[in-house]
Amino acid sequence: MSKIRKARRHNIPLKLGVSGPSGSGKTYSSILLAKGLMGGSLDKVVLLDTENGSGDLYSDLGEYSVLPFEPPFYPQRYVKAIDILVKEGFECIIIDSTSHEWQACLDIHGSMPGNSFTNWAKITPMHDGFIQAILQSPIHIICCMRRKQEYAMDTNNGKTTVTKMGMKEIQRDGFEYELTASFNIEINHHATASKDRTNLFADQVPFVISESTGKLIREWNMQ
Repeated sequence: MSKIRKARRHNIPLKLGVSGPSGSGKTYSSILLAKGLMGGSLDKVVLLDTENGSGDLYSDLGEYSVLPFEPPFYPQRYVKAIDILVKEGFECIIIDSTSHEWQACLDIHGSMPGNSFTNWAKITPMHDGFIQAILQSPIHIICCMRRKQEYAMDTNNGKTTVTKMGMKEIQRDGFEYELTASFNIEINHHATASKDRTNLFADQVPFVISESTGKLIREWNMQ
């Protein structure tokens, strides 16, 4: 058992989320967020790229590194990649995106014979291992997530009605609540915080994520 000590926030490894639909600017925003978080430099930032080379599109923002990450997107492979990048000396990882990990879990589940509920008991530990690899990492991690439109179908008197239910992250329910802060970006590039342990964005006024956003979180974390 570790020794009891007074609580202190100083320079803890932050876990941030950036979610949005295609074209909202998740990757671009995450790189700027990382740049501010790292004090204006991207030298110690690496992007784990599951998006087929999109991680290289913003090299004009600074000299960050890219690790191309190809299928299969099994949780265990993410865990291994995080471990390798930490050992390589990087201080901030952008996972772009974590949605591929959850989709891989769904695909595995869909291919398994037998009882659906029992099969989830086999998959959940793999996904939980992925979550713990992020949370227990000694460095900052920014998790990109895709969002898609959710629909509900209701049948009444033989007539089916389809209702839009809003946007939902392609990740397991509750993922964002594991993070220090999580930002939802709309197609107009404006963001709000859906989860915010920093209390820096409590006013919920939409804003555009920039390097200054990362600097603000960095200053909060250094107090």
